[in-house]
Order: sequence, then C-alpha cells, then structure tokens
Amino acid sequence: MQKQRALIGHHGPELLEDGTTRFRLWAPDAQNVSLIVVGAQTLPMTATEEGWYSIDAPYGAGTLYRFLIDDELHVPDPASRAQAGDVHAPSLVVDTHDNYLWRNSSWLGRPWHETVLYETHVGLYGGFAEMEKHLAGLADLGVTAIELMPIAEFPGDRNWGYDGVLPYAPEAAYGSPEELKHLIDTAHGLGLMVFLDVVYNHFGPDGNYLGRYAKHFFRHDQQTPWGDGIDFRRREVRDFFIDNALMWLMDYRFDGLRFDAVHAIPDRSFLTELAERVHTTVEPGRHVHLVLENEDNRSSLLTQGFTAQWNDDGHNVLHALLTDESQGYYADYHQDATSKLARFLGEGFVYQGQNNRRGESRGEPSAHLSPTSFVLFLQNHDQTGNRAFGDRLVTLADADALRAATAVLLLSPMVPLLFMGEEWGSRQPFLFFTSHHGELADAVREGRRNEFAEFSEFADEATRERIPDPNAVSTFEQSRPDFGAQTQPGHAEWHALYRQLLSIRHAEIVPRLPGSAFLGCSVLGEAAVLARWQLGDGSQLRLELNLGEQAAPLPASSSAAQLLFASRALDATPDQLPPRMAKLYLEKAK
Repeated sequence: MQKQRALIGHHGPELLEDGTTRFRLWAPDAQNVSLIVVGAQTLPMTATEEGWYSIDAPYGAGTLYRFLIDDELHVPDPASRAQAGDVHAPSLVVDTHDNYLWRNSSWLGRPWHETVLYETHVGLYGGFAEMEKHLAGLADLGVTAIELMPIAEFPGDRNWGYDGVLPYAPEAAYGSPEELKHLIDTAHGLGLMVFLDVVYNHFGPDGNYLGRYAKHFFRHDQQTPWGDGIDFRRREVRDFFIDNALMWLMDYRFDGLRFDAVHAIPDRSFLTELAERVHTTVEPGRHVHLVLENEDNRSSLLTQGFTAQWNDDGHNVLHALLTDESQGYYADYHQDATSKLARFLGEGFVYQGQNNRRGESRGEPSAHLSPTSFVLFLQNHDQTGNRAFGDRLVTLADADALRAATAVLLLSPMVPLLFMGEEWGSRQPFLFFTSHHGELADAVREGRRNEFAEFSEFADEATRERIPDPNAVSTFEQSRPDFGAQTQPGHAEWHALYRQLLSIRHAEIVPRLPGSAFLGCSVLGEAAVLARWQLGDGSQLRLELNLGEQAAPLPASSSAAQLLFASRALDATPDQLPPRMAKLYLEKAK
C-alpha cells in the first residue's frame, strides 16, 4: 500500500523492483552526503532539488547503512524503518511491508462508538511477542482496543517513548517490525483494534542529528517545553510526519493514532492537512480513528477530521473530588468542583473559554459535540506516572467513591480508557523511567525532582531525593504490573466489577451511542449531580452521582426507567442519593 503514495519528497529507503534500494536524505545544510553501507563501501550521494540527496545502490533488504555528513558526522537515517540496535546504531533496510502475509487481511476495524481503550506500555510486558499473550484476556474482559504508548526508536531500552528520535523505526528493544505486525494481526483476529501514540511535537534529546544538517526542521521563534518548535511551514517537514502517520496506518495496519500534546504544534493547518491526507488515503469502508491530546481544548478540531480528544478536564475534576488534592493543575478543578463536575458531565469540557488559575482563557464550547467525542479516563500514563511516586488511584481514594467513579467511566456515553492494571486494582506504581547516561542522565534526574519543588511535601532537597531515579533499572522494574494478581483476593473483586460494567456497556449503551447528545447536568448537593444524555435510539441515560460524604436529595423521576447499575446497595429512601454512590438508569424510547 505504501507504493500507492507519491514518492516526491519521500523520506526513507525505498526498495525497488530490481532488488536495489533508493536512499534519500533531506539535508539542505550539508555540503555533501555519502551513503555508508556497513561492511561494504561508501558511496557519494547526488544533490538534487530543494536540499535532497539521493542514490540508487545495489543493496536490498537486510542492508545496514548510515549517512556521512560533510565527511565528518555519521548519522542514522532519520526515517529509518528499523535499527540494528539503539538510535546511534546503523539503520536497516527492511522488506516486511511487502512480504508480511496478513492472516486477517479482511479486517476493516470497528466503528468508534464501540471503542473501549486500554493503554499499555509494551516494554513493561517484555516486548511485542510477550504482550501478544495478554490480548485474549483483554478481549474477554470487554476491551475493544489497545493503545500502545510510543514505540518509535528512543535512546536506551527503558523509556516511556516520548523521547523518541527515529519516528519511523519500531523500538528494537521491543522486537522486530515483523513481531509488531504479528501483534496487530493477532489483535485483529480477536476483534481488537490497535492504536498507537505518536509524538509529532518534538524529538528526544539524545540521537537527533537533524539540527546539524537540516536546521530548518526547527524554528527558534517558537518554543515548546522541549526546545525549539518544529517548523511545519516547510513542505519537507510536513511530509516527514504525514508520511509517518500513513506508514503506521497503511503498512502496519494500526486502527488509529493518538497525537501527543498537539497544543505544542501551533500550526493548525498541519493538523487539518494530516487528517485530510489520512482519510483520503485509507481504503473505503475501513474504520481509522484520529484522537488528540490537546490542553487548549480546541473542540473545533473535532469537526475537522479528528475523531475525539482525551478529556483531561473530566479526569482532573473527578480526581480532585476523589482525593481532595488541590496542588498544581488540580487547583483549577478543586475550587467550585461540583459545578465543574456538572459542566464536564453535561457539556464535555470544563474549560470552554473560561480563565484558569493563571488568568488565561482556555478552551472552546463543546456541548454541541457528541459525548463520544471525548475519551474519559480515571488513570493514564501521565496522571499516574507524573506523580512523584507513581501512585495508583486505588491507593489514594475511598473504595466506594472509586467504584462510583468507575461506573461513570464505563457506563457514560463518553469513550472509556483504562490504564494497564487498573482493571484489577493494581497497587504497583507506574513511575517515570528512562535509560539515559552521563550528563543527560544527571540532568533528567535532577529535572524530575525539581518538578516537585513547589509542592509542600517536597519543599526540601532531602525529601526530593526520595523521588525514584528515572534511570535506575529498579524504577522500571517496580513499574511492571503484577499480571498474576488479577485472581487474588482484593484484586478479583475489582476485575469482576470491570467485567460486569463492560458487559452492561456493550449490551445496553454501545448499540445506542450513534447520534447521542448531551442533555445537561444539574447540581444536587456538594459533589453530587444528576446528568442526562439523549441516546441515538431516542432513549435517555440518567446518571445519579454522589462523590460527597453526605446524602443528597433526589428529584422525582420516571418509574419506567430501568436501573442498569448501582455501585452500592440501594438505600430504602428513594428521594435521597447516599454518599459515594452512582446509579445509572436507562429510559427506553416508547
């Protein structure tokens, strides 16, 4: 399918029909570029238009190669399809995209409203092949899509993946391109979609040489938290990332992409062009979904080719109510939390143009969107791993309140996302980990600890030194979920709850989701609300939620509504909603 795409401006090696390979590199700031074929020869490349260098060389799949810049700097291919080792190792020519025989070649994906996401870190499973062994259990639970944290080649072999520098190459420590394809193929055979988290807003600090020979890849006048912004005004830069998205979707058959921190991509036209290119390239009838992480709450993007957005607002207000935490960004949600809970459940985003704690306007109106435009979660890699000690929510919240919030997660019309281990109440931390070395390792360790300097419990340096070193192997090992705990006492009950709720979701909610809409949400009392949604078949879904410590009064409701779930035993007083409880009712269309 890759051959159907135009090769003008094409990044990366191209296997030709005669068994040779066309190597190309955009290096407008290089005086000369040569191809180094490892164990063979060094060949000068021809300078062509707009800063491109190219050569057709008599080498095929399995060839190890590097580029030599100005006779002094050896670099990997920035569009390497695989690495022989780490980011500084030679790149590898692969032919897996043409030769892999798909067992589920007729798979066209699943419609978005059926989605139940499960976010995972491949490295903590032991790689692509090991993770494949867990897919059947997830499908049996009621998960319909797994979402892989970034797998693009990063420095070292332990990393969250957001430090990637070779976005086209699957991380060698996780397995080969063929093993990644086999994982996706197996998932499709089980009815599971596979999503990939991609990072198009920055490159990692180790192994990125683009600034040396293609300095216009970046722009100094726009800064991100990770340094100079990427210059999406350049056609070559846009194509680098758009072709990357198409590679994952067409060559690897991913069912969707999650775009990390697009608020750090100021060029909105790049995002809309990317979405348009994806939708015009994929086969007719195939379901492909594009999901945003966007702190700016730009709801208008959700009508311009993007399917949904991670709803950090929803998580943040639920977390503040469950834990009473108010430091950092939770300060924006802790104050007047009940009305913000109502706005989130009744309209999608909390911030739709209102000012945050810094006096900055944030967000766009969202009530007109479908509830399925929002991905809701109680935990994810950020919200767990960016805590100093990677605390799981089950260790921070009252169990009854957490069960009530879990009912909201899995039975509301928003699309739910689970974080690995959540479904059995895992208490193991998920920590921030990397495998940097030398001065960079020191800088990352100190930077990580200094992030918490403004928090009262980490005010002194000695306390901050207790925060785990991201580069220590033990930090990575502590983060491995104990998959064997699912059937143990205390964990089995959580697992049974998730199974029950997902069964209800698939039977009663999912078939009615197309065409659903917000109907608003009213406040019942402190931390207590009543939300309603119109479902596509004319039914109404009603949520009675009380995360507070006192009972809340309930208005009279229709006796015809069917109780789908109550997170605690029903109280004998029908006009009161007990504390730390959720009830969901379905009133079917007449």
